[in-house]
Amino acid sequence: MALPLPSQFSTPSHSHRSRHWYHRRTGAAAAALSWRRSLASGAFVSSSCSGSPLVNASPPSPGRSHAQPLVTCTAQAPAAANLSPGTPVRPTSILVVGATGTLGRQVVRRALDEGYDVRCLVRPRPSPADFLRDWGATVVNADLSKLETIPATLVGIHTVIDCATGRPEEPIKTVDWEGKVALIQCAKAMGIQKFVFFSIHNCDKHPEVPLMEIKYCTEKFLKESGLNHVIIRLCGFMQGLIGQYAVPILEEKSVWGTDAPTRIAYMDTQDIARLTFIALRKENVNGKLLTFAGPRAWTTQEVITLCERLAGQDANVTTVPVSVLRLTRQLTRFFEWTNDVADRLAFSEVLTSDTVFSVPMNETYEILGVDSKDIVSLEKYLQDYFTNILKKLKDLKAQSKQTDIFF
Repeated sequence: MALPLPSQFSTPSHSHRSRHWYHRRTGAAAAALSWRRSLASGAFVSSSCSGSPLVNASPPSPGRSHAQPLVTCTAQAPAAANLSPGTPVRPTSILVVGATGTLGRQVVRRALDEGYDVRCLVRPRPSPADFLRDWGATVVNADLSKLETIPATLVGIHTVIDCATGRPEEPIKTVDWEGKVALIQCAKAMGIQKFVFFSIHNCDKHPEVPLMEIKYCTEKFLKESGLNHVIIRLCGFMQGLIGQYAVPILEEKSVWGTDAPTRIAYMDTQDIARLTFIALRKENVNGKLLTFAGPRAWTTQEVITLCERLAGQDANVTTVPVSVLRLTRQLTRFFEWTNDVADRLAFSEVLTSDTVFSVPMNETYEILGVDSKDIVSLEKYLQDYFTNILKKLKDLKAQSKQTDIFF
């Protein structure tokens, strides 16, 4: 898909670069991205995006799973352009993509606290992201699924931090592959100085999971683009556990879990944001792949048990066997309108093995100059949450008694 040259480009540097990129993209060599999926003997044929290959279905790369990948992502990396120097941009000017998400909003908050000029790429939405403006960020409306809206958001930007991922109701490929490829190509063409991409730990070992395979493809594409970059793989967010376990337990509602032995080293997104900006400022981290993990890896049952203890009440746990998730995925694969549901259920394939989403962090702490004692543990995070919530509930109950009027 050719991206039109937007009239909003104002700085000589970005206007000059965008024209070069526009003409390259509209040439015959710039084939439109495509995504094909079909069924053959009850299994998927490898999906692909047209162009020169970045990741091939076989043979598997060293260290990767030998499972046949369901997704093969390929695209043409942008060629280097001989561009004349233009107006320099401030190193403090950053664009946060996915700024309203669980991680994105913490990245924005941290960036503003550290004195960066923050621009947030936000999709047009019924409820405007006013909290970002209230914090002091600039908000621009754009959509990674509408490729023509991307270039103007990069004008005057030094660093892009990509925290975005597709919504659950969207096809995975729309934002997480096609949109990211266009974003990286545009960033390269417009002279973006640094690109930070958040990926998933172990994505290179699970080609059977479409989102993880796409993340791995995007890592490869970013590396081959020639952009100065940092790739950060993540294991899991502590914030996600509040809605999944803490709130249902307090409200005496069902808590849904699996019988999987998978262990995840959850991390506070505030710590992730803090470490990200430390990495951003260190030249020796450029071009590196880092993995951020919390102090300890937890199973689902261990998290639930911890929440029960801190809440002072038992959870109403409904356990969904992983085998049921796998069967559901097999069924949804047979219908075109449920293909995306099947893709997201592919995580059940990961949950069937004794996988540990964690890595030793000693070397990373040393590279970043961080003390491990400054990283919040899950026990501390949940303890603070339950302490604050239970105190508020107690205060509300006391106020309610004081205002009761009897006739």
